[in-house]
Amino acid sequence: MHSHTNTDIRSCCHYVVKLDHNAMSVGVITAVAFKNAKQFEQAKDAYLKEAEYHTENKALFHAAKAYEQAGMMLKDMKKMPEAIQLIEKASIMYVENGTSGTAGIALDRAGKLIEPIDLEKAVDLYQKAASVFENEDRLREAAELLGKASRLLVRLRRLDEAAVSLQKEKNMYKEIENYPTCFKKTIAQVLVHLHRGDFVAADKCVRESYSLPGFSGSEDCVSMETLLAAFDEQDEDKLSRVCNSPLLKYMDNDVSKKKLLTPNY
Repeated sequence: MHSHTNTDIRSCCHYVVKLDHNAMSVGVITAVAFKNAKQFEQAKDAYLKEAEYHTENKALFHAAKAYEQAGMMLKDMKKMPEAIQLIEKASIMYVENGTSGTAGIALDRAGKLIEPIDLEKAVDLYQKAASVFENEDRLREAAELLGKASRLLVRLRRLDEAAVSLQKEKNMYKEIENYPTCFKKTIAQVLVHLHRGDFVAADKCVRESYSLPGFSGSEDCVSMETLLAAFDEQDEDKLSRVCNSPLLKYMDNDVSKKKLLTPNY
């Protein structure tokens, strides 16, 4: 049965080439046939032909979909940078077409694909996705994507940028009145600023957070006040106790996993 598959697909493809542009739907079937047969190179080429056809006909959404599919074929071929390039191209077309939400989702997906091999590129993609959602006033999605970027910026030790990213996230969560998440972002900010060696900025983050409903007197607030006092007093034992408390220990943030030392250590 398998011996006929390649011949059938090739003849199908040959047939499509001879068809006029009105029969492009057959080209889509061809791409899917190659994809199902795990012939990713041929599937990619078929999707690219489809994308060109739709671009010529000003059908940007369908062109973008085809470019994205071609990108996914490259992903299956383990050609990640090339895959990401096509998905980014698709996202630009989605925005031009007025379907920005689809662009944001595509960029987020691209970020997840490239993250295991290129953190820098993943940051760029998450930030672009966040920007797309922010322009659509979809702040929850934008904040979540900025959160992914912040996490990787910390891992890359790009702490100045991480501090800016966290502040932007926090502002968005404040705008949508998700105050408990604002508290967690304050903790992350304080830790990043202390790792940057900027006690004044860390202290300012806590003081500014007093205006958030429910922050003052909360576990998050008390923990940060204790942390700052320990840092200011250069009390290594107290600092260690706060850093090893469940609140900080189980935070989903790379910065909480890095050992914090007072200036004398």
